[in-house]
Amino acid sequence: MNNFIYNLIPYFSHNTIDNIISILFILFCIYVFNYLLKDTIRKYFKIFLFKRRKNLYYRFVFQRYDKLLKPIRISVNLLFLKLLVSIFMISSVIDGIFFISYVLVMQIFIYEIIKFLLYGLLVRNIQNEKVARRELFHLFLNITIIILVIIFFIVILMQIGIDVTALIASLGIGGAIVALSAKDTLTNFFDSIRLVSSDAFRQGDWIQTSYIEGFVTEVGLTTTKIRTFSNSFTTIPNSKLANDYIENWSRRKVGRKIKFNIRLKIKNNKEEVNKVIKQILLMLNNHNDIVNDEKIQHLINTNKTYENSLFNMADIHGVRKTMLVYLDEIDVYSMNILVYVFSISVEWKDWLHTKQDVLKNIIEIIDNSSLEFAYPKEEILIENKK
Repeated sequence: MNNFIYNLIPYFSHNTIDNIISILFILFCIYVFNYLLKDTIRKYFKIFLFKRRKNLYYRFVFQRYDKLLKPIRISVNLLFLKLLVSIFMISSVIDGIFFISYVLVMQIFIYEIIKFLLYGLLVRNIQNEKVARRELFHLFLNITIIILVIIFFIVILMQIGIDVTALIASLGIGGAIVALSAKDTLTNFFDSIRLVSSDAFRQGDWIQTSYIEGFVTEVGLTTTKIRTFSNSFTTIPNSKLANDYIENWSRRKVGRKIKFNIRLKIKNNKEEVNKVIKQILLMLNNHNDIVNDEKIQHLINTNKTYENSLFNMADIHGVRKTMLVYLDEIDVYSMNILVYVFSISVEWKDWLHTKQDVLKNIIEIIDNSSLEFAYPKEEILIENKK
């Protein structure tokens, strides 16, 4: 590129009029280039993409177009600017500044290309309804940034004449001290890789640990950001998460537990108790929002993800179908019927609605029977002494 610039310089004489003409010509070229690339070409290409916006991939290209085009436009403008500066002076310092600028713009362009490819893959997975792990893409992007920054500083050091190999070799004890001081940062970095590779949680998952509960908003290189149910934004070092138990409540496809006891007055009418238990069980089996064997079988037949055995579905994919209605215990003042089932939806709002509907139906069943709800009471005997 330097030879290209120097070959153009003789065409410009060093008298004032020619310099002015040269400057005006270069400024005109800059204007025409930016007008064509930023306005005309961009306009028609954006229209081309917008007409195909129903396709998820074209919408993504539409959004990232300016980010990809900007480094190219800056590079060409730097070329014109260097040609403009070279009319007045030629200096190794100026060449070095422009060289570093080119390297920086090229690093940005490489980053945008990698980001485009990664998120293009993410978009394709979403479009094909495949598993799309956003935190994995963010991890790759963060690692890409670190690598590009290291390369950039190495190029700068080489440009100013420093032997990088000798510099690395001479670090010695100093490098060890720096590594020890950054021990926690390195620990968090490797723990973030461990968390992502173990697939303990993903962005958007509801997790609970020994000290925090909330939704994962971002998995970074050293920290994980969580939005708690109090709506606070919490940043946690990855080393803490990696060395603590993690309950992932989002890893449930079907089945959120509903469990409670029905306390009834103690009566000897066994037939009525059996009748109520059977009615409750029948109501639960026919309830649209309660899991039963028939609904699970339908899930097996319609979703290839669950083509394995029921054991794999329950333990790997988080599917539960247990339905229990039994006379569980005789208490001091009541006999207790245990109700243990699972709602189809795992969303809290849907679960509450299902649980409410089940309770209303059970109340109706009890009201239509001879049984009554029990409640604690005390009897006070007053002895009449004469």
